[in-house]
Amino acid sequence: MALNMSNKNNSKLIRRYFIYPLQAVFFYIFLYSIRIMPFDMASAIGSFIGRKIGKYFKANKIARKNLVKAFPEKTKPEIDKIIIGMWDNLGRVAFEWPQLDLIDITKNDSRVEIIGRQYLIDAYATGKSSIAFSAHMSNWEIAPLSIFQCGVEISSIYRSASNPLIDKLITKFRYKFNSELIPKGRKGARDILRVLAKNRMLAMLVDQKLNEGLPVKFFGRDAMTPTAAAELSLRLKCPLLPIRQERINDNHFKITVMPPLELPDTGNKKDDVMILLNQMNGLIEQWIRDRPEQWFWVHNRWPN
Repeated sequence: MALNMSNKNNSKLIRRYFIYPLQAVFFYIFLYSIRIMPFDMASAIGSFIGRKIGKYFKANKIARKNLVKAFPEKTKPEIDKIIIGMWDNLGRVAFEWPQLDLIDITKNDSRVEIIGRQYLIDAYATGKSSIAFSAHMSNWEIAPLSIFQCGVEISSIYRSASNPLIDKLITKFRYKFNSELIPKGRKGARDILRVLAKNRMLAMLVDQKLNEGLPVKFFGRDAMTPTAAAELSLRLKCPLLPIRQERINDNHFKITVMPPLELPDTGNKKDDVMILLNQMNGLIEQWIRDRPEQWFWVHNRWPN
């Protein structure tokens, strides 16, 4: 027992004083090397690297398994093409991220087109909080950037990096286009309620698997779906806005803000939540069907 405790303590010390600092150095070098490049060049390099090395990752098998489940009618060459497009997109996402805050839609930057901007402004003008939900499509960081630059105070939920030094830098960067960042977990749940007590928009990505949640149809199969966005919207009677992001011509983007979903009122809270969750999953599924190469297929959305 004592030996095991000693080994664990030694491992923690090695991570804290050697591995974490070394990882952080490489991350800083990567971040600032990419940041000085032209945006188009950085995106193209990411595309090239993603397409060349993505197929060697274990996640490539997860992506293929997911695609076969979602599109049983597609041939192997069609699946292969989607996978190549997915790695192209993910490579671009990684190399675009260090430069996102340099995009300025307030100066009519043609790189980002926003459709339905008025829905954001109207929701913010009510003086109440609202919830925006989206998916890991295209470059999913573009949506909060666009909302923030439209003059809407936005708080985003995020997953902390395991390396605290890297997490500190990522958080600092994300604050350039977020009013507040809320970590996932128990503390984050309390922060969400505090944020929604203010005139602020809460941004959530709702397309990933959770151990909790409710089974909701997604591509014809039950997928554990997070309920927080639907439950909070019904509880607080606040607007629930779908926001879709698409990659256009490699390194340009289109953000579509859709009208708030109509909140059901059947008299049964559980039924109301399921109605909203089915609408949300249905929208996200349609977005993915339209541009399957732009979704995060490497996530194990339908575990066995």
